Amino acid sequence: MTDTLTTISDAEPLLEGLNPQQRAAVVHRGPALLIVAGAGSGKTAVLTRRIALLLKNREAWPSQILAITFTNKAAAEMRERIASFIGDEARGMWISTFHSACVRILRNEAPRFGFPAAFTIYDSADQKSLLKRILKEYEADSLGLTPGGVSSKISKLKNELVDADAFASRVNPNDPNEVMILDVFRRYTDELRRANAFDFDDLIAQTVYLFRAFPEIRALYQRRFRHVLVDEYQDTNKAQYELIHELTRPVSPEHVPAETAPSLFNSSGGIDAATLTVVGDSDQSIYAFRGADIRNILEFRDDFPGTEVIVLEQNYRSTQTILDAANAVIGNNFDTSMSKKLFSELGTGETITGYTGVTQHDEAQFVANEITTLHDGGMAYRDMAVFYRTNAQTRALEEVLMREGVPYRLIGGTKFYERAEIKDVMAYLIAVANEDDNLTHRRVLNTPKRGIGDVTESTIQRFADDNGISFREAMRQVDNLGLGAKVTGTLRAFVATLDKVSAMAPDAKVVDVLLALLEATGYLIILKDSRDPQDNARAENVEELVGQTRAFQVANPEGTLLDFLTEVALVSAADDLDDESGTVSLMTLHTAKGLEFEAVFITGVEEEILPHRISLAEAGGVHEERRLFYVGITRAKKKLHLSLATSRATYGDIVGCTPSRFLDEIPPALVDWKESQRRSITPSFTTTSWNAPSKPKTEWTGALTREVRDNADLELVPGDTIRHDDFGTGRVVAVTGEGAKRIAEVQFEAAGKKKLLVKIAPIAKV
Repeated sequence: MTDTLTTISDAEPLLEGLNPQQRAAVVHRGPALLIVAGAGSGKTAVLTRRIALLLKNREAWPSQILAITFTNKAAAEMRERIASFIGDEARGMWISTFHSACVRILRNEAPRFGFPAAFTIYDSADQKSLLKRILKEYEADSLGLTPGGVSSKISKLKNELVDADAFASRVNPNDPNEVMILDVFRRYTDELRRANAFDFDDLIAQTVYLFRAFPEIRALYQRRFRHVLVDEYQDTNKAQYELIHELTRPVSPEHVPAETAPSLFNSSGGIDAATLTVVGDSDQSIYAFRGADIRNILEFRDDFPGTEVIVLEQNYRSTQTILDAANAVIGNNFDTSMSKKLFSELGTGETITGYTGVTQHDEAQFVANEITTLHDGGMAYRDMAVFYRTNAQTRALEEVLMREGVPYRLIGGTKFYERAEIKDVMAYLIAVANEDDNLTHRRVLNTPKRGIGDVTESTIQRFADDNGISFREAMRQVDNLGLGAKVTGTLRAFVATLDKVSAMAPDAKVVDVLLALLEATGYLIILKDSRDPQDNARAENVEELVGQTRAFQVANPEGTLLDFLTEVALVSAADDLDDESGTVSLMTLHTAKGLEFEAVFITGVEEEILPHRISLAEAGGVHEERRLFYVGITRAKKKLHLSLATSRATYGDIVGCTPSRFLDEIPPALVDWKESQRRSITPSFTTTSWNAPSKPKTEWTGALTREVRDNADLELVPGDTIRHDDFGTGRVVAVTGEGAKRIAEVQFEAAGKKKLLVKIAPIAKV
């Protein structure tokens, strides 16, 4: 080790209960430290105690600490833990997400680059709404461009620190799609600038540009932050990587204006380099689709000379059986130079349960039965989670869980702040805070209905464009728009309301601003007076928002409307998870990262689902899918279930499935495979076929047994009548395919029309 803390005796209370590797990570002192933290290895404990020790030993003031996480929830947990160690002294630290830290910097320094501090932050829905309007104006749909596709392209470019001008040098002038995307990118950038708005990707990219354009500002923050700590470093993209470099690479005095140099540099004419600590695990790098670059952690030692590497391998979450499976799977990846083997002192634990179903509904029934069994045995619903690779897998799961009365919630589905009524009210608040944001003004223009149509809206926007003014200012000049008397009066009253509330907003509590808007617009009253039951539910949601503004004010007595809007804009899907909810959590494997549950179900462990078919054609794709499976396995504390189906309905067709190659990587002794409800199907793990018996067999069903048949030789033609074990009597409408892929389309008397894979369907001719 290059350097260690000398005042160990003072540190003892903060080192209690740590293993040798954790202890070494807490006390190490040097220019750069890479903590390779395996799943469940106590990285949060290490980070928080490392920060607490810096403060306790007076090695740093709270204001000199910058700790960056990937979720607000993780930041809050870190802040609370540090406060529990050292009390109120923890106040003043910057512990936040990348985006939150950058928003704070940008608001502080906005005047430097010509932006008001009250800039708006566009979420993905706002971004797509703006792009939809631009694409329509450019008639880009003729080229097959969509708001979602263009949004993803622009996001990827910004995460690579490529702006519209830089992208222009890459565009092939003979490719009409690329030329159109460039035009849209430029127009989108201009529209954001006119609205005094940033999208999420701008927050980090613009901070990097700010530091590069104004070295004295970079020097100011370098001098302020003497200790920079970054969690989940394996998930950083290029923009985040460059931000860390800008904060830790010293500024040369010759690059700083002479008048500011004396206040920024020390007596020797420089700034002492900040210490950098990063925590991560290359085996859990699963966000390449968001631009995350695994090379950031693999090449950390090359980027930061003098780096000390400490590996945390003891797992405090899972049983050894679960860890043995995880180690075996990830051991097949060869894209890491940071090998480790997780171990646990929690005991061997239960064998992993595997299950193969005939269909996704069989698989879902197994999941529901197991959840019920665990719950009857005393496990709370909130301690169980079901993971899947794609959202399309949830339909069967939800159907069966609902039918069986298992309470569940989708994590990452439609969230509170994405509901239409909340978006409406939030748009009013944004319009009050930023009168240049045309998008939000257009959203609330006729919400609630006030007799203003699309033609009037277009007239206002055209007048604004022609005169180089905002949508709000155009409404103020309503007398020049040539509109009818009634509409003119309505617009005059509407803009007067916005101006009145905007005037009170800087000095008022957020809840008072919101109540003033609701009263002036009648939005809440209209919902309450509606006879539509859904409007009553919407009214309750708006009232919940009022309650949240009150809670915000209690937690932030000096908090402004701008502070509230920033906090809301930076909420992430993982932050929505309520650990106290009495429900089973359903989520994608990507969303599951960073979470843990007593019992975990990983569903759809099949080729072309996990690993996903798209990954098979991408360089390193299968390796990332294996890391994703590894992440799912290591979320389980006591009980792990792996399930799959032999056939699955996809886009209206029924297709045969094969087991995932990853199952073959788990030692057979670790998994107790249970058989399908309808026929004995045990994974062969050759990823090419299923081993199936040739004679009827009585099989495990979780609660009952059933005699089943192999229908490989069953002859069916249109007009035949059949009986299905679940769907009852039906008439064959059509038969397609051959051999094991024969599909019968059947019109059932009670269940309607269904497509059945003849070979394995529980049917018989009548």
